[in-house]
Amino acid sequence: MSSAPYNVDRLLLLLLVFRTGSLSAAADELALSTSAVSQQISKLEREVGLPLVVRHPKGMRLTDAGVKLSSYAATIDNALTAARNDMSAFAQLDRGEVRIATFPTFAASVMPKILQHFHQLHPDLDVTVKSYRLDRIQEALERREVDLATLWDYPWAPIDDQIPVTTLLEEPTMLLLPSTHALARRRVVELQEVADNPWITRSSHPVASVLGRICSDAGFAPRIVFEANDYQELLGMVAAGLGVAIAPRLAVQSHGPDVKVVSIRGNSAPRRIVLTQLPERVPSPAVLSLVRAFRKIASAKEWRN
Repeated sequence: MSSAPYNVDRLLLLLLVFRTGSLSAAADELALSTSAVSQQISKLEREVGLPLVVRHPKGMRLTDAGVKLSSYAATIDNALTAARNDMSAFAQLDRGEVRIATFPTFAASVMPKILQHFHQLHPDLDVTVKSYRLDRIQEALERREVDLATLWDYPWAPIDDQIPVTTLLEEPTMLLLPSTHALARRRVVELQEVADNPWITRSSHPVASVLGRICSDAGFAPRIVFEANDYQELLGMVAAGLGVAIAPRLAVQSHGPDVKVVSIRGNSAPRRIVLTQLPERVPSPAVLSLVRAFRKIASAKEWRN
């Protein structure tokens, strides 16, 4: 008996013979000659190493081995039918899953609106979102842990140009002032006007390097009095009147009345937010639909400069 895998088409042909009751009936259903069907069954018998069909003057019948093998063929036929239906459902966006990696400020601001819009269109599709630091996002994408990822960069430190990206939006760096600050009623402030103020920044975070760069461009070095672990701490310290700070606009979408967010004249240090996926992957219809949702929501007026 051969250990080689059996030919699936011949197994399904045997199942058809079993269901129709004869070689000629199976041949008629497939628009083949009876001789062609008989030859394929003979090849399957050689593969199996056992007789599967007993031919006699009045027709044929399956042997016990043939009946048993046809039951396995039925299982295969059911699995293939299920696979075809599932693939059709995926193509129609009836089901599926998309995995996204993003970063906290995007996850807290734009991402909820994207997911709301997408689920309204495709309620049966599952979307999994994981919020990471930038280096972990890139790792998740490379390890195929996610299908899509949002990344960010600054003009002086762009993303590797070998990674294909779609720009979603550019957000300016904003100046954060205590509501009691003398400049709090202004909509736009020159950075030099707050040069002598104490500054609050993030510890071991890219916004710290942004602060150093834009202050240097403005001709001064900021006097750092507090290094916050996250933006919530940073906002709390600004609200308490302990200093001024900068942050990307999305990071301070939700701030209390004790903090005023104003524009910086001349050097807003825009942060570009992009969407990317692995170039070698063929995107599923679900992924393509979610990409459209990203573009639609991110282009809304509320996120623009």
